[in-house]
Amino acid sequence: MVQCQASSLQSEQMVLYPSTIEERGANKGIFVAFGIIFIWAISLLFLFSLDTTRMNVVLLGIAIIWQTFLYTGLFITAHDAMHGVVYSKNIKINNFIGKLSLILYGLLSYKDLLKKHWLHHRHPGSDLDPDYHNVYPQNFFLWYFHFMKSYWQWTQFFGLVIIFHTVKNLFKIPEDNLTLFWMIPSILSSVQLFYFGTFLPHRRLEGGYNNRHCARSIGFPVFWSFVTCYHFGYHEEHHEYPHLPWWKLPEAYNAKTEVL
Repeated sequence: MVQCQASSLQSEQMVLYPSTIEERGANKGIFVAFGIIFIWAISLLFLFSLDTTRMNVVLLGIAIIWQTFLYTGLFITAHDAMHGVVYSKNIKINNFIGKLSLILYGLLSYKDLLKKHWLHHRHPGSDLDPDYHNVYPQNFFLWYFHFMKSYWQWTQFFGLVIIFHTVKNLFKIPEDNLTLFWMIPSILSSVQLFYFGTFLPHRRLEGGYNNRHCARSIGFPVFWSFVTCYHFGYHEEHHEYPHLPWWKLPEAYNAKTEVL
């Protein structure tokens, strides 16, 4: 079994913001980030204005799935900020976008997640990895519960409850709309992120791992890779090249498969 340990070079890449990214790529990162945030906000406002009593089940389901996808985009944006690739030319702007994305996603602490994410990259698949569950490395539900418990705090819950009732009463947003398009998509996106970004790539298979990252890539075609989790399924490439933004991962994955 291969020992799951990131190299010292990769540890430095996690801490230092990469200077190898092209200037155009750096600018693209901030445009993509703000684009995701803007589309999420506009979509949410539009969905808040709908009369859900007149929507059929199919359209309602599509709307929830769409908003779930955008919530996942918020977290992926914050994740890229943790790697310094949202705006590598200015660390303060980069971190601000990361913090904003996590607040919009669910009042998550950027500082806490940043610390845990570095541990995940430095000690993947070990007791020091906050995203891994050594006791039940193949049980989705128990691992998901363990995963969420390590990131969820009661202060977030009370904060979200306050926001829910404030928005409902101050802006007269129907409770059904808040539940269907704000609460449920956020919860579903956590399942999406965990399943495609943690469970499938890091699940221990029979015979153990075959690389030091304790990760594998999910070989979906590029379109489905994007739809399922913004290419986060190309997870071995992410650990191998943590300085790459999410939209560059297919290029790294295809380059590896062409060589093989």
